[in-house]
Amino acid sequence: MADKNYDVIVIGTSQGGRFLPVDLVKAGKKVALVERGQVGGVCVNTGCTPTKTMVASARLANQARRGADYGVRIGPVSVDLAAVRERKRAMVAGARQNYASRLALDGLDLIEGEAHFTGPKTLEVTLTDGGTRQITAPVIVIDVGTRPRPPAIDGAGDARVLDSTSIMELDELPEHLIILGGGYIGLEFGQMFRRFGSEVTIVQRAPRLMTVEDEDVSDEVAAILRDAGITVLTSSTPVRVTPADGGRLGLTVRTPDGERQLEGSHLLSATGRIPNTEALTPGVAGISLDDRGFIEVDEYLETNVPGVYAMGDVKGGAAFTHLSYDDYRILRAGLIRQERRSTRDRVVPYTVFIDPQLGRVGMTERQAREQGRAIHVAKLPMNAVVRAIETGETRGFMKAVVDAHSGQILGCAVLGVEGGEIMTIIQVAMLGKLPYTAMADAIFTHPLLAEGLNTLFATLDA
Repeated sequence: MADKNYDVIVIGTSQGGRFLPVDLVKAGKKVALVERGQVGGVCVNTGCTPTKTMVASARLANQARRGADYGVRIGPVSVDLAAVRERKRAMVAGARQNYASRLALDGLDLIEGEAHFTGPKTLEVTLTDGGTRQITAPVIVIDVGTRPRPPAIDGAGDARVLDSTSIMELDELPEHLIILGGGYIGLEFGQMFRRFGSEVTIVQRAPRLMTVEDEDVSDEVAAILRDAGITVLTSSTPVRVTPADGGRLGLTVRTPDGERQLEGSHLLSATGRIPNTEALTPGVAGISLDDRGFIEVDEYLETNVPGVYAMGDVKGGAAFTHLSYDDYRILRAGLIRQERRSTRDRVVPYTVFIDPQLGRVGMTERQAREQGRAIHVAKLPMNAVVRAIETGETRGFMKAVVDAHSGQILGCAVLGVEGGEIMTIIQVAMLGKLPYTAMADAIFTHPLLAEGLNTLFATLDA
């Protein structure tokens, strides 16, 4: 087909890519939105929406098994994984339809197919239903995201290795799920399937889980998982995958004590994600990539090619939906309002949806000490929080890092029931630059989990 000119082309429809084209059209721009898969990107289709839906099912199964602790007699609990999957699919379909309906605007062309650069501001799209289209625009926004990294171990190509997408399509419960990787994805699926009823083993190359966290946090998480019956192997390197009897598989692992043989029914690789940049051929447009294939951008999300921007996971760094949404706000301000908003110094919170949740924002204790800061560390076990005691959810702790000179809160980790929600209260205090004393002296409703913040920060004055 002949070339078609647009004011802006957006490639991909993740959290930011869904909203930016709509705002651009409302601002009078002619926009093409290219999507090779399903509208909504990773979050809607294979990330936040489906995984947290399944986490909810797993938590309910666990709560049901604990019924007797609360004086409630329930009886044997079993999980219908096919029904869990159908509930997940329904949630995804509803979210996908909701976002797709927003794109029905005059001036917005949704082009279904895979785009690749043929020049600095030109693209060819291989259409899903056949044929190609050539399109061009002075402004291009890349939002193509990432995908699971395949395992680089001998024999993996000959075995059925699950990833974070395919594991959610199982309709029968794994007898023994072996997970490669002790990061957030591996831990969420590990606890989830243990609660569904599987035996679970987590294999982590590093000396501890979640290496970006402080040691006391990762150690407590490991203890919680082990208490639930999950086998956690740290400082353990997968060597090879081999077939075993009955359709099972074997995994050879190198540990500090020598090689160890594991046998399981299913293998999940959760060792990170890689950018979807190969098919895009950004090099043809002169766009710079880092050594891992992520698109390099400046603090305004612009690449080295003027007028070409990247947003979301494809630019590397923290991969969170809410961060992609903030990228959208930055680009909306720049492309529509001509305002210079930046990624510099933004505070990025996140929550790991294990149970209890881990809510994190700002500096860790380790980061603060590495910077040579004078700090105070406040720490409170959840079994000292009245609401946690009343609800029988006393695992974990609250922890905050405070500047010793200014009293400003530098960061926190809340590993506890609704840890993400409690973390957000501290995040708001950080945004408002409140000293820790404001939290120590605030009146919080009794008996809420937030009330524990009084005690947490009061420990600094004890």
